[in-house]
Amino acid sequence: MLAAIPYTTFPDLPFGLRTFGLMVALGVLLGARVGSDYGERFGVHREDTYRTGTLMVIAGILGSRLTWVASHTEDIHSPLDVIAIWKGGIQFSGGFLAALIVGWPMFRKWGTGQRWHVLNGYALGLTLGVAIGRIGCYSVGEHFGRQTDFSLGTRYEGGSLREPTLGKLSEGGVVIEKGMVFHNTSLYEMITMFLLAAFMVFLIWRARRVGHELLPVTLASLFMIIAGVIRFGLDTLRVNDERVLHMTGAQWMSLVMVPYGLWLWFSTRPKIARLCGPDGRELEAESASLLAADAETDGDEDDTVPDELEAPDSGNGTAEGEAEPEADGEPESEPEPERAEATKAEATD
Repeated sequence: MLAAIPYTTFPDLPFGLRTFGLMVALGVLLGARVGSDYGERFGVHREDTYRTGTLMVIAGILGSRLTWVASHTEDIHSPLDVIAIWKGGIQFSGGFLAALIVGWPMFRKWGTGQRWHVLNGYALGLTLGVAIGRIGCYSVGEHFGRQTDFSLGTRYEGGSLREPTLGKLSEGGVVIEKGMVFHNTSLYEMITMFLLAAFMVFLIWRARRVGHELLPVTLASLFMIIAGVIRFGLDTLRVNDERVLHMTGAQWMSLVMVPYGLWLWFSTRPKIARLCGPDGRELEAESASLLAADAETDGDEDDTVPDELEAPDSGNGTAEGEAEPEADGEPESEPEPERAEATKAEATD
């Protein structure tokens, strides 16, 4: 083994704060802020994204905790243990599914392009949130893998552990002792999620540098694909998770996430891209607004047409448009007094 990372847990902070709870809270707040800032660029009010994000977070925390409790029944000794989330113990797969179930009906109130832009923002926020949350998992000592000589393995130096064994003792597991080196998947996932978040930020920056916005669906599909592959691989290292047919719950979820992400990338993304302009806003929505403006203009013109067609008042009562009497080349008859004067002149001559 070339090296190992010294590892000591640090679950407690001053004033009774727990590192796990603090990191999860920071991840939630930062993720919600990133998602709302991103969605606001495309006409979605910050309050709407915060409201939707808050409900999804609550559902996610409940779902992740209940899923963990269901798969770790041997660690539940009282009703308080079911809700003692501040001690650690959440499962991403259950939280992710619960958040989607709660959030999907709320997404439908937005336009197609807006919906997928918001999901892009949530994907970036979720990636950052998971990365920060894994700091909390690392701090309390959970999600361990088997012993290893890998250079990024962690060498246990002491501290209270959420998972004090590598595997179940009844199935050949061992108690963790000082100096033991093993895979710490919390550390691996924290590193990979930060790298994925940095890659997402780079894609956004590159698009905006040339005056465009990142296409809708892009970040959501990338999260499904990359995070799904990462989680499936990391769970092959874990030794303390419950398995069904030799796979963890997160691995089963990854088998759905990755194909769905590929379908979003190759099928949904091109279709949504045709609806949006370079600024990311829906072209159909802009056309509809233009048509509505034209309709209002036409309505105003229709109201003024009767006024324009009314004949102006005239002294002789002649309506506009009537043909005036035309001369047939004959001189107009002179007034009577002038004719009498002309007759008298002729008689004198």
